[in-house]
Amino acid sequence: MKEKKRGLSQAMVFILLFGIVSLFSDMTHEGASSIRGAYLALLGASAGTIGFISGLGELIGYSMRYVFGKITDRTHKYWFMTIFGYILDVLAVPALALVGDRGWVTACILLVIQRMGKAIKKPAKDTIMSFAASQEGAGKSFGIQELLDQIGAFLGPVLLYLVMTFKKEGPLLDTYATCFAILAIPGALTLLMLFVTKHKFPNPEHFEPEVKDPAPFKMKKSFLYYIAGISFFSFGFIDYSLIIMHVSRTFTSLAPGLTETSSLITSGTIPLLYAGAMLIDAISALIFGYMFDRNGLKALVVSTLISAPFSFFVFSSHSMSSVLLGVALWGVGMGAQESILKAAVTSVVPKASRATGYGIFECSFGIFWFLGSWLLGVLYDLSIPAMVAISITMQVLAIPLYMKSKKLSAQGL
Repeated sequence: MKEKKRGLSQAMVFILLFGIVSLFSDMTHEGASSIRGAYLALLGASAGTIGFISGLGELIGYSMRYVFGKITDRTHKYWFMTIFGYILDVLAVPALALVGDRGWVTACILLVIQRMGKAIKKPAKDTIMSFAASQEGAGKSFGIQELLDQIGAFLGPVLLYLVMTFKKEGPLLDTYATCFAILAIPGALTLLMLFVTKHKFPNPEHFEPEVKDPAPFKMKKSFLYYIAGISFFSFGFIDYSLIIMHVSRTFTSLAPGLTETSSLITSGTIPLLYAGAMLIDAISALIFGYMFDRNGLKALVVSTLISAPFSFFVFSSHSMSSVLLGVALWGVGMGAQESILKAAVTSVVPKASRATGYGIFECSFGIFWFLGSWLLGVLYDLSIPAMVAISITMQVLAIPLYMKSKKLSAQGL
């Protein structure tokens, strides 16, 4: 008798290919994120401006997803929306190399364009991922994608670290410009792999069976509480641009009172700090993704409890070990956010309206991320203890809302 060869399912092949697309994409824009705050500060932007622009980018990048989610559900042009969004996303990053001295306004515009690209692609991308995830398990599937995603987010900053290591001569601004220009390489690979994936799987919606006479999308109480929970969480979750600006100001200048060991963090090693956070993000996404498939929203409660104090360790100490711990906890929060939040939407929103469901969820997330980033950025210049207190409190307040959502979901409400 011939033994049956067990290979990867087509759904898993699709998940892995899309994960590779995300890997190169994250090399591009997360590489940029690792130096974005320091770059904007070098161009002349204030802490309040960096917080505002970071939040505005997230506001546009998330709030517009509701609009593009509705468009995707109505047109079913999943691949068109995904590809168009990716093109804007990965091309805006290397363009940052061209802004020139004091060009922080132009840089901010490009960052907003990049976020608009994400707004266009994300509902369609997450929806077609959810079709394949329906066969393999939502938490597991999004966890695997986030793992590959964050490997790219790790490699991007490492690539920039190597660029900064070998390009020590000349103005620091030119070094940053070179870094952004180099990111055009993974950007091109992103688009190449995207077209390869589309060629192999032109109709990914076939992974999930159609539902006869699907009911119109209606938000359940459990979904509303879930939205409220992630809104509190996003309000308190400080953007990395503000973190890296603080680190670059505090540790690279060797201010009075700091020890020489602080000089281990320099302008050249700043990308490695972000790379480490992304590596923790990747591992956390896989762990909490599997935990979600077994325990549901309890996984999000656990991850929030672990990550909530990150701002205390980052901003309340001049100890490098404390900062490293804080950045690691921030990475845990990001990993859980990227895997569990998407998986939860898949489990409560029907196929026919899923892009809309993702749009609603991400719109709420983005609005509160914007408001939180703006407020916390302003508070950084006024009172760091107040900023830290608000950040932790808002994240912790999300936990009872998650628990209420889990209880209602178990009752079918």
